[in-house]
Amino acid sequence: MNFSTISAPCTASFIEKRSEFIAALAPVQTPEEAIAHVNAIREQHRKARHNPYAYILRADNTTRYSDDGEPQGTAGTPILDVLQKQGLTDVCCVVTRYFGGILLGGGGLVRAYSHAASLSVSAAVRMEMCACRTLELTVDYTLYGKLTFALPQFSVIIRNTDFGDCVTMTLLVLEEKFEPLCAHLTNLTCGAITYNQLDEGYADFSSVLSLATEE
Repeated sequence: MNFSTISAPCTASFIEKRSEFIAALAPVQTPEEAIAHVNAIREQHRKARHNPYAYILRADNTTRYSDDGEPQGTAGTPILDVLQKQGLTDVCCVVTRYFGGILLGGGGLVRAYSHAASLSVSAAVRMEMCACRTLELTVDYTLYGKLTFALPQFSVIIRNTDFGDCVTMTLLVLEEKFEPLCAHLTNLTCGAITYNQLDEGYADFSSVLSLATEE
């Protein structure tokens, strides 16, 4: 199953009625990594009274959140809601609040924590992680031009091209396009191509998928 996450930690902040809200979003894969991120932010902002957080993990479809002393439902839940609406997983967002002396009220807090989390998501570099297979294929030089023309039609990622006695290419191929690609290339080269599937897994296809969408 494909999923969306982020490539690296990022932060974003804004001020609402003198209170500063600082959102720290990070990629995590386990509850331990998520809590470590929360604790690191708490240590970084020891003078702040509140560090609500939320995280979503692919493993066991885990979701957790905390208001960290804010009125119930005004902090952790809005942060989690932003992550879910953005379709992100394997992420943890902590929003630090430095109180500015003016009460925001329940609705104001919900809007502020939601906005801070949204800002951090906007600042992040997203990754569209897709199920794929690593394919190694070998052809004669006379067929290389045909391959370079055909491969973009299948949204592949070219990992390596070796120009030896023949041309050997290593590709990442989306799971659903693997069989159609092999059939197309076999037909295109009249069978003068060899394949070697190396492994299966997930990879970030955001760049090639965005190009396909633009076309």
